[in-house]
Amino acid sequence: MTPVQIVAASENPLLPALYDIVWSAVCLLIVFLVVWKYVLPAFNKTLDERAQRIQGGIEKAEKVQAVADQALAEYQKQLADGRAEAARLRAEAQEEGAQIIAEMKAQAHTEADRIIAQAQTQIDAERQSAMVQLRSEVGSLATDLASRIVGESLTDDQRSAGVVDRFIADLETQSSGQPVKGA
Repeated sequence: MTPVQIVAASENPLLPALYDIVWSAVCLLIVFLVVWKYVLPAFNKTLDERAQRIQGGIEKAEKVQAVADQALAEYQKQLADGRAEAARLRAEAQEEGAQIIAEMKAQAHTEADRIIAQAQTQIDAERQSAMVQLRSEVGSLATDLASRIVGESLTDDQRSAGVVDRFIADLETQSSGQPVKGA
């Protein structure tokens, strides 16, 4: 066996030499301390800042959600108030409409009564005018007829007025329901 073969046979190829293990452990310890002392605090600081930003964002979101909920509640209240106001206005409008219709009917009845009274007054005036005109015409016809029958002139105003009045009175009694003479 050669000396290389003896050294190779006594050493385990899976285990490194003792000096490699020691120096590797020292390097690992130095890297561990550097990471522990400098990198890990910076990393934790970054994570803490991120957590605080996230927590702040969550709190802001909760505040915004609370404001939104309050705005929604206020909106729903205003909507309910608006609906109630609209219902009240509709009821008032219906009442006013019914009142206006009642007033218009009353006004129409008053106007109709006034027109009927005015028409009745006009009819009465026309009747009186017709009676006056009829009396004058009937009077002149009666005077002419009486003059012809009697054979004398009835130009005397008092006499003719008396004849006319008697003739009209006879006509009025005949029109009131008494039988006509000679019928």
